Amino acid sequence: MKVEIVTRGVETSANAGSSNGRAKHKICAKLVEKLGGGYSSTLGIDVASAQSEEIFKWFLASLLFSDSINEGIAIKTYRECEKKGLLSPQAILEMGLEGLVTIFDQGDYGSYTFIVATRILEAAEGLKDKYEGDINRLHFSAADETDLENRLRKLAKGIGTTMVDMFLREMRDIWEKTEPPLLESAMLAARKLRLIQTTDVEAGLEQLKAMLETDELRQCRFSDLEVALIRLGKNYCRKKQCSPCPVKTECQNPK
Repeated sequence: MKVEIVTRGVETSANAGSSNGRAKHKICAKLVEKLGGGYSSTLGIDVASAQSEEIFKWFLASLLFSDSINEGIAIKTYRECEKKGLLSPQAILEMGLEGLVTIFDQGDYGSYTFIVATRILEAAEGLKDKYEGDINRLHFSAADETDLENRLRKLAKGIGTTMVDMFLREMRDIWEKTEPPLLESAMLAARKLRLIQTTDVEAGLEQLKAMLETDELRQCRFSDLEVALIRLGKNYCRKKQCSPCPVKTECQNPK
Protein backbone atom coordinates (compact mmCIF):
# COMPACT_ATOMS: atom_id res chain seq x y z
CA MET A 1 0.00 0.00 0.00
CA LYS A 2 2.83 2.39 0.85
CA VAL A 3 4.40 1.81 -2.55
CA GLU A 4 1.07 2.49 -4.24
CA ILE A 5 0.64 5.76 -2.35
CA VAL A 6 4.12 6.92 -3.28
CA THR A 7 3.58 5.94 -6.92
CA ARG A 8 0.34 7.86 -7.11
CA GLY A 9 2.06 10.85 -5.57
CA VAL A 10 4.82 10.72 -8.16
CA GLU A 11 2.29 10.40 -10.98
CA THR A 12 0.30 13.34 -9.65
CA SER A 13 3.46 15.43 -9.39
CA ALA A 14 4.52 14.47 -12.91
CA ASN A 15 1.09 15.32 -14.31
CA ALA A 16 1.16 18.68 -12.56
CA GLY A 17 4.61 19.40 -13.96
CA SER A 18 3.52 18.44 -17.46
CA SER A 19 0.41 20.62 -17.17
CA ASN A 20 2.50 23.55 -15.97
CA GLY A 21 4.89 23.03 -18.88
CA ARG A 22 2.04 23.08 -21.40
CA ALA A 23 0.64 26.25 -19.84
CA LYS A 24 4.02 27.99 -20.10
CA HIS A 25 4.37 26.78 -23.68
CA LYS A 26 1.06 28.42 -24.59
CA ILE A 27 2.12 31.68 -22.91
CA CYS A 28 5.49 31.75 -24.68
CA ALA A 29 4.00 30.85 -28.06
CA LYS A 30 1.32 33.53 -27.75
CA LEU A 31 3.86 36.11 -26.59
CA VAL A 32 6.15 35.56 -29.58
CA GLU A 33 3.19 35.39 -31.97
CA LYS A 34 1.70 38.68 -30.76
CA LEU A 35 4.89 40.70 -30.15
CA GLY A 36 7.33 39.08 -32.54
CA GLY A 37 10.57 37.28 -31.85
CA GLY A 38 14.21 38.18 -32.37
CA TYR A 39 15.19 40.76 -34.94
CA SER A 40 17.41 38.29 -36.77
CA SER A 41 14.40 36.00 -37.25
CA THR A 42 12.31 38.92 -38.50
CA LEU A 43 15.02 39.80 -41.03
CA GLY A 44 15.39 36.21 -42.19
CA ILE A 45 18.96 35.93 -40.92
CA ASP A 46 19.97 32.37 -40.04
CA VAL A 47 22.30 32.98 -37.09
CA ALA A 48 21.60 29.44 -35.87
CA SER A 49 23.65 28.16 -38.81
CA ALA A 50 26.73 29.67 -37.09
CA GLN A 51 28.01 30.64 -40.54
CA SER A 52 30.17 33.76 -40.53
CA GLU A 53 28.21 35.26 -43.43
CA GLU A 54 24.91 35.01 -41.54
CA ILE A 55 26.38 36.27 -38.27
CA PHE A 56 27.86 39.30 -40.03
CA LYS A 57 24.42 40.10 -41.45
CA TRP A 58 23.06 40.20 -37.90
CA PHE A 59 26.03 42.30 -36.75
CA LEU A 60 25.31 44.78 -39.56
CA ALA A 61 21.63 44.89 -38.61
CA SER A 62 22.57 45.52 -34.97
CA LEU A 63 24.63 48.52 -36.05
CA LEU A 64 21.64 49.83 -38.00
CA PHE A 65 19.43 49.56 -34.90
CA SER A 66 21.84 51.61 -32.77
CA ASP A 67 21.47 55.27 -31.75
CA SER A 68 17.77 54.92 -30.90
CA ILE A 69 16.88 54.52 -34.57
CA ASN A 70 13.23 53.72 -35.23
CA GLU A 71 12.76 49.98 -35.73
CA GLY A 72 10.94 50.43 -39.03
CA ILE A 73 13.68 52.68 -40.43
CA ALA A 74 16.41 50.21 -39.42
CA ILE A 75 14.57 47.30 -41.06
CA LYS A 76 13.94 49.33 -44.22
CA THR A 77 17.62 50.27 -44.45
CA TYR A 78 18.75 46.68 -43.91
CA ARG A 79 16.50 45.64 -46.80
CA GLU A 80 18.20 48.27 -48.97
CA CYS A 81 21.60 46.87 -48.02
CA GLU A 82 20.24 43.43 -48.87
CA LYS A 83 19.07 44.56 -52.32
CA LYS A 84 22.45 46.12 -53.09
CA GLY A 85 24.39 43.10 -51.82
CA LEU A 86 26.01 45.01 -48.95
CA LEU A 87 26.04 42.05 -46.59
CA SER A 88 29.77 41.44 -46.18
CA PRO A 89 32.72 43.51 -44.96
CA GLN A 90 34.28 43.43 -48.44
CA ALA A 91 31.10 44.66 -50.17
CA ILE A 92 30.78 47.51 -47.66
CA LEU A 93 34.41 48.54 -48.16
CA GLU A 94 33.94 48.53 -51.93
CA MET A 95 30.83 50.70 -51.62
CA GLY A 96 32.71 53.30 -49.57
CA LEU A 97 31.46 56.08 -47.33
CA GLU A 98 29.75 58.13 -50.03
CA GLY A 99 27.71 55.16 -51.23
CA LEU A 100 26.71 54.20 -47.69
CA VAL A 101 25.63 57.76 -46.92
CA THR A 102 23.37 57.72 -49.99
CA ILE A 103 21.72 54.49 -48.85
CA PHE A 104 21.16 55.73 -45.30
CA ASP A 105 19.76 59.01 -46.60
CA GLN A 106 17.19 56.96 -48.49
CA GLY A 107 16.47 55.08 -45.27
CA ASP A 108 15.56 58.32 -43.46
CA TYR A 109 18.40 58.23 -40.94
CA GLY A 110 18.43 62.02 -40.85
CA SER A 111 21.18 63.45 -38.65
CA TYR A 112 22.46 59.93 -37.91
CA THR A 113 23.26 59.18 -41.57
CA PHE A 114 26.95 60.11 -41.56
CA ILE A 115 27.54 58.75 -38.04
CA VAL A 116 26.09 55.29 -38.75
CA ALA A 117 27.65 55.06 -42.23
CA THR A 118 31.09 55.89 -40.81
CA ARG A 119 30.65 53.39 -37.97
CA ILE A 120 29.69 50.56 -40.31
CA LEU A 121 32.60 51.33 -42.64
CA GLU A 122 35.04 51.38 -39.71
CA ALA A 123 33.66 48.08 -38.39
CA ALA A 124 34.09 46.46 -41.81
CA GLU A 125 37.67 47.74 -41.95
CA GLY A 126 38.34 46.45 -38.43
CA LEU A 127 37.04 42.99 -39.27
CA LYS A 128 39.12 42.84 -42.45
CA ASP A 129 42.33 44.11 -40.86
CA LYS A 130 42.18 42.13 -37.60
CA TYR A 131 40.12 39.04 -38.42
CA GLU A 132 40.43 38.56 -42.20
CA GLY A 133 36.83 39.72 -42.61
CA ASP A 134 35.50 36.75 -40.60
CA ILE A 135 33.42 37.72 -37.57
CA ASN A 136 33.65 34.17 -36.21
CA ARG A 137 37.42 34.69 -35.94
CA LEU A 138 36.71 37.57 -33.58
CA HIS A 139 34.83 35.21 -31.30
CA PHE A 140 37.47 32.49 -31.52
CA SER A 141 40.18 35.05 -30.68
CA ALA A 142 38.41 36.30 -27.54
CA ALA A 143 39.66 34.92 -24.24
CA ASP A 144 36.28 35.20 -22.52
CA GLU A 145 32.97 37.05 -22.52
CA THR A 146 34.49 40.37 -21.40
CA ASP A 147 37.22 40.19 -24.02
CA LEU A 148 34.61 39.39 -26.68
CA GLU A 149 32.58 42.46 -25.77
CA ASN A 150 35.70 44.65 -25.79
CA ARG A 151 36.76 43.36 -29.21
CA LEU A 152 33.33 44.16 -30.64
CA ARG A 153 33.38 47.68 -29.17
CA LYS A 154 36.86 48.33 -30.55
CA LEU A 155 35.79 47.60 -34.12
CA ALA A 156 34.49 51.15 -34.53
CA LYS A 157 33.98 54.37 -32.63
CA GLY A 158 30.49 54.62 -31.16
CA ILE A 159 29.84 50.90 -30.73
CA GLY A 160 28.56 50.84 -27.16
CA THR A 161 27.28 48.39 -24.58
CA THR A 162 23.65 48.64 -25.71
CA MET A 163 24.48 47.72 -29.29
CA VAL A 164 26.86 44.93 -28.24
CA ASP A 165 24.26 43.45 -25.86
CA MET A 166 21.62 43.58 -28.58
CA PHE A 167 23.90 41.71 -30.96
CA LEU A 168 25.03 39.13 -28.40
CA ARG A 169 21.51 38.56 -27.07
CA GLU A 170 20.65 36.71 -30.28
CA MET A 171 23.98 34.88 -30.28
CA ARG A 172 23.22 32.88 -27.12
CA ASP A 173 23.87 29.16 -27.62
CA ILE A 174 25.72 29.94 -30.87
CA TRP A 175 28.83 31.63 -29.53
CA GLU A 176 29.95 29.94 -26.31
CA LYS A 177 31.46 33.13 -24.85
CA THR A 178 28.13 34.94 -25.02
CA GLU A 179 25.94 35.59 -21.97
CA PRO A 180 24.57 39.15 -21.85
CA PRO A 181 22.39 39.91 -18.80
CA LEU A 182 18.62 39.95 -18.98
CA LEU A 183 17.24 43.47 -19.29
CA GLU A 184 15.06 44.65 -16.42
CA SER A 185 12.13 45.01 -18.83
CA ALA A 186 12.39 41.29 -19.67
CA MET A 187 12.66 40.41 -15.98
CA LEU A 188 9.56 42.46 -15.19
CA ALA A 189 7.49 40.81 -17.92
CA ALA A 190 8.69 37.30 -17.04
CA ARG A 191 7.74 37.78 -13.38
CA LYS A 192 4.28 39.05 -14.25
CA LEU A 193 3.71 35.98 -16.42
CA ARG A 194 5.13 33.74 -13.65
CA LEU A 195 7.75 32.36 -16.00
CA ILE A 196 10.34 33.09 -13.31
CA GLN A 197 10.10 33.40 -9.53
CA THR A 198 13.02 35.70 -8.71
CA THR A 199 14.14 39.32 -8.81
CA ASP A 200 17.80 38.37 -9.31
CA VAL A 201 18.97 38.88 -12.91
CA GLU A 202 21.35 35.91 -13.02
CA ALA A 203 18.85 33.58 -11.37
CA GLY A 204 16.11 34.82 -13.71
CA LEU A 205 18.23 34.01 -16.75
CA GLU A 206 18.95 30.52 -15.45
CA GLN A 207 15.25 29.90 -14.70
CA LEU A 208 14.23 30.90 -18.23
CA LYS A 209 16.95 28.75 -19.79
CA ALA A 210 15.94 25.78 -17.63
CA MET A 211 12.30 26.29 -18.60
CA LEU A 212 13.18 26.10 -22.30
CA GLU A 213 15.00 22.81 -21.78
CA THR A 214 11.75 21.03 -20.90
CA ASP A 215 10.08 18.87 -23.56
CA GLU A 216 7.13 21.25 -23.96
CA LEU A 217 9.33 24.30 -24.65
CA ARG A 218 12.38 22.82 -26.33
CA GLN A 219 11.36 24.16 -29.75
CA CYS A 220 11.09 27.76 -28.51
CA ARG A 221 14.18 29.80 -29.40
CA PHE A 222 15.53 31.67 -26.37
CA SER A 223 16.31 34.88 -28.27
CA ASP A 224 12.77 35.02 -29.69
CA LEU A 225 11.27 34.71 -26.22
CA GLU A 226 13.73 37.18 -24.71
CA VAL A 227 13.08 39.90 -27.29
CA ALA A 228 9.31 39.39 -26.94
CA LEU A 229 9.64 39.75 -23.15
CA ILE A 230 11.67 42.94 -23.60
CA ARG A 231 8.95 44.42 -25.82
CA LEU A 232 6.24 43.38 -23.37
CA GLY A 233 8.06 44.85 -20.38
CA LYS A 234 9.07 48.06 -22.14
CA ASN A 235 5.85 48.86 -23.99
CA TYR A 236 3.21 47.49 -21.62
CA CYS A 237 4.36 46.51 -18.11
CA ARG A 238 6.48 49.58 -17.37
CA LYS A 239 3.84 51.92 -18.77
CA LYS A 240 1.06 50.00 -17.00
CA GLN A 241 -0.72 49.55 -20.31
CA CYS A 242 -2.70 46.55 -19.11
CA SER A 243 -5.84 47.07 -21.17
CA PRO A 244 -4.22 46.82 -24.64
CA CYS A 245 -1.67 44.19 -23.51
CA PRO A 246 -1.79 41.18 -25.88
CA VAL A 247 -1.21 38.70 -23.03
CA LYS A 248 -3.25 40.39 -20.30
CA THR A 249 -5.28 37.24 -19.63
CA GLU A 250 -2.06 35.38 -18.80
CA CYS A 251 -0.72 38.09 -16.48
CA GLN A 252 -0.56 36.99 -12.85
CA ASN A 253 0.20 40.44 -11.45
CA PRO A 254 -1.48 43.29 -13.35
CA LYS A 255 -0.68 46.93 -12.45
